Amino acid sequence: MTSASTASPSSSAMQAGRPFPWLIILAGSIVAMLTFGPRSAMGFFQLPILNDRGWDRSTFALAMALQNLSWGLSQPIFGGLADRFGTWRILALAGLVYATGLFIMAHAGAPLWLHVGGGVLVGLGVGAGSFGTVLSAFARHVTPAQRSMAYGIGTAAGSAGMFLFAPLSQGLIQAYGWSDSLVILALLMLIVPFAAIPLAGNAASGRQGGELFPQTASQALKEAFGHRSYLLLVSGFFVCGYQVAFITAHFPAYLGDIGIDARYGVIAIALIGFFNIIGSLAAGIISQNASKPYFLALIYLGRSIAVAAFLLLPQTSTSVIVFSVVMGLLWLSTVPPTNALVAIMFGTRHLGLLGGMVFLSHQIGSFLGVWMGGVLYDRFGSYDPVWWIGVLLGLFAAAVHLPIRERQVQRPVAASA
Repeated sequence: MTSASTASPSSSAMQAGRPFPWLIILAGSIVAMLTFGPRSAMGFFQLPILNDRGWDRSTFALAMALQNLSWGLSQPIFGGLADRFGTWRILALAGLVYATGLFIMAHAGAPLWLHVGGGVLVGLGVGAGSFGTVLSAFARHVTPAQRSMAYGIGTAAGSAGMFLFAPLSQGLIQAYGWSDSLVILALLMLIVPFAAIPLAGNAASGRQGGELFPQTASQALKEAFGHRSYLLLVSGFFVCGYQVAFITAHFPAYLGDIGIDARYGVIAIALIGFFNIIGSLAAGIISQNASKPYFLALIYLGRSIAVAAFLLLPQTSTSVIVFSVVMGLLWLSTVPPTNALVAIMFGTRHLGLLGGMVFLSHQIGSFLGVWMGGVLYDRFGSYDPVWWIGVLLGLFAAAVHLPIRERQVQRPVAASA
């Protein structure tokens, strides 16, 4: 047995001096910004929709939970399809499905259509067009030495979408109402198929197309789920989804419950998005040079400390701002090192599929965080139980990342050849 390095020393040396593929990075960043923006602003639509339709919070929470679950379940499928048939086709489909979901949500007269449009279809649109598809395309066009930085840029672009769409969504709601605002966001999603044109190509394209380990999708899944470090990574990313999805969907409403002016909901989400840009870029740089598992453990530990401090200390507009800044720095900083670890372990041939499976775990956590937020609030009249479950899960995630080994999976020499 030996490490299956599919690149020769000479090819690795040639890759090291290759320029950064800025056109591809820019195109993917625009797509990430557009697909991540509206879904991160869903919390602003909760109270206007519920007040207009007379539904309870668990109804909206179920729609957002279904959105996260559909995103997670579909991402490995769309990732595998992009690996095989090309990234642009999947991203074009993402824009169309996303727009359709937002349009149906805008005209939902019954909970069923809220769940179908804002839940299932928006989730499928995000699953086809978000980080899994975009970052896998990046990985095929950059050298291994550039990979974490490319991931950091792509993740920061998604964060920029969060930063831009928070005030945009709130402004649209105030000017046009929640329904027309969703229609406008749906029209913006139609930009995605055009922005994604430079990302045409599949797993056999790009700089590493000739160096791929020969393996079927089923073999790749069997190998990954027999790998201890991959399983630990999957379990840890579950916690990331629980924490960020709960805050995205419920934080604006939570601030109203504790007597904070509603405008701080917009400020909070915008601050998270802005400092998420800084955190994502920093994570790309740090994880390029430091231990990725240890770095991830510190991120999850930091989240638990931040949430516990926010709950235990006096909650004021100032504490909301401080909390939002800290959480923004830690928000998607998990994405660059997590995706980089998958690429290190298994290479890029099935990166969309294997990265998508890790993200499925993330979205199962997201489903539970959003859904439990609504159900436990309706039961206890407080979000506190969901917050504290998130604190404990953060400590769990920090612990499970410590044993992860940052190295390529061991494969037989004959298979590598």
